[in-house]
Amino acid sequence: MSQTVSDELIEMRGLRFHFRDWAAQSTGSPSLVLLHGYTGHARSWDAFAEAMTDRYRVLALDQRGHGESGWASDYAIGEMTSDLEAFAAALGLSGFTLLGLSMGGMVAMDYAGRRPKELAALVIVDIAPEIVASGSARIQQGQKVSDVFASRDEAFAAARAANPVPPEAHHRHRVDYNVMRMQDGRWTWRYDRALRNPAALGRRDTDVGWRSCAEIAVPTLIIRGENSDILSPELAERMVMTIPDASLVTVSGSGHAVPLDAPDRFLAAAREFLKG
Repeated sequence: MSQTVSDELIEMRGLRFHFRDWAAQSTGSPSLVLLHGYTGHARSWDAFAEAMTDRYRVLALDQRGHGESGWASDYAIGEMTSDLEAFAAALGLSGFTLLGLSMGGMVAMDYAGRRPKELAALVIVDIAPEIVASGSARIQQGQKVSDVFASRDEAFAAARAANPVPPEAHHRHRVDYNVMRMQDGRWTWRYDRALRNPAALGRRDTDVGWRSCAEIAVPTLIIRGENSDILSPELAERMVMTIPDASLVTVSGSGHAVPLDAPDRFLAAAREFLKG
């Protein structure tokens, strides 16, 4: 792992946030901000972030209630969008690119739809203002299984049983940084227990979401997993038609968690668009 990355804490809007800050290999490079998905964390971007430092300073934010950021009383997408606005202002970002996966993609769409002058380009990964019903049911069901484990190995085995597709070492890295010890010596997921119920994110008004997409005023790439049960081909095409300057790439062999399932193909698809 490169030594050009630092872990930082920042207080914003009354909460403590953690983010990783990857220095660009060249001075004067623009910034790329990465937003993880529901139950994810900033460390899930480690390999991708390092690969992009030849073109960008990369900032991976632990969103509220996730990773090493503080737990909150409100997890509505609008609150996360306001967190992102505060983050961009606090770091003095301008002309930056935003990439969001799933829940992070919802935040990214909401933010971009406000037409912030600081934003230069956008990547939305496997999400739309609407979610395929079967995928939503799968996520709901997944949160009902046990979230307490005897060891890190047991936590990884559970994650692997739920999704055997990702490269094993890549998957292990994500899980290892998503568990924490409990007082009794067992392990549990690192994100807020309130988020074990996806309803904590609040009900999204799909009409508002589509109107937000129509307001996006920067070049946009939509990345879809070939086998996604969250973003259907029809919804992806509707996004291309709704966002004024949008293109679509489908990553083969991947489900919804595209950067996890197919990291090399995801990197290739993103780099083609992310010129720096």
